Amino acid sequence: MTKLAIIGGTGLTQLEGLAITRREQLSTPYGAPSAEFITGEFNHQSVVFLARHGNPHTIAPHKINYRANIWGLKQLGVEDIIAVAAVGGITEAMIPAHIAIPDQIIDYTYSRKHTFFEDANYPVTHIDFTFPYTPKLRNALIAAAVHAGIKISQHGTYGCTQGPRLESIAEIKRMERDGCDLVGMTGMPEAALAKELGMNYASISVIANWAAGKTDGEITMAEIEQNLHAGMANIAQLLQAFIARTVI
Repeated sequence: MTKLAIIGGTGLTQLEGLAITRREQLSTPYGAPSAEFITGEFNHQSVVFLARHGNPHTIAPHKINYRANIWGLKQLGVEDIIAVAAVGGITEAMIPAHIAIPDQIIDYTYSRKHTFFEDANYPVTHIDFTFPYTPKLRNALIAAAVHAGIKISQHGTYGCTQGPRLESIAEIKRMERDGCDLVGMTGMPEAALAKELGMNYASISVIANWAAGKTDGEITMAEIEQNLHAGMANIAQLLQAFIARTVI
């Protein structure tokens, strides 16, 4: 049974080096997932890959069917999820093309389907979310980065905004006062849904740009794409190191 899944975000719609053995379109009680689930061998381990925004990249962050995505992975027997996400950097260490392994999250989203426990089929359930990212999985990613000589930030608070627009300077200032180091649009409800189904979940965040107001001028897609290209090379190396050191 496959136990590891990698969810790819912006800049990672395909997992290079994955020797594909199966493609599956799954139906779920919550509708259609973002894309087909691709199972294959990656660095000699069985892995499921899912493109969060679809392939090609067509689904905006607020339109992603997070429940269908996580439910589908559970159906496939996945126990561990590594979620890759492109984010903006807020605090000084979070420079473009850098990688962070966040340990906390603040949810600024609204109107998203954010729980499986919302109808009569489930009892009222309050999951513990003290540690939104599974410590054991985070520690394994950090150890792999150290072993591979990849410079990362081992902590950080991810602020999840609604999107699809980028944030204003005032919004970023508020988020920094709240303690956010990173800003992204897909971290929630993905992390909480995985927790509801008893799945281990950790994130690799690649900084695509400085957040609004951290540099002069506006944020451009050309800038984001350039930084993602540089950061994704390290993401691939980190994933390979993680899988090589982890018994799935």
